[in-house]
Amino acid sequence: MNPSELIYKLIADLADWRGKMLADIRRLIHDADPEMTEEWKWMGSPAWSHDGLILVANAHKDKVKLTFAQGASLPDPGKLFNAGLEGNKWRAVDLFEGDKLNERALKDMIRAAVSQNSAGRKGKTPANARGTRPKARKK
Repeated sequence: MNPSELIYKLIADLADWRGKMLADIRRLIHDADPEMTEEWKWMGSPAWSHDGLILVANAHKDKVKLTFAQGASLPDPGKLFNAGLEGNKWRAVDLFEGDKLNERALKDMIRAAVSQNSAGRKGKTPANARGTRPKARKK
């Protein structure tokens, strides 16, 4: 299976609130940047890239964790980051059952991460895409 299919399967297999949360996050990621590439990293983690890694999502027993690869250097006016705050590079958002996702702030953060990655790639040859862009699914 390609990365997009693996992510669809993961979401479907999570029959509780975590599956819905991951599906919502995935939609927001692609709304924020339709050119985002989906990847499957570290033997089971959905990841999204655009000119480099943007974020990784993991469903844990009691939370969904979004880890931004360059989070320490991203603006966070929506105060999304609540985990990994001591790291020099990565920052995370831990979402628990019942949490309301700040969609606007998350999209803004994703766009800022894409802009940062793209600025860092100016003049470089684009990396080969190891992931896939999801095809629209009919409901």
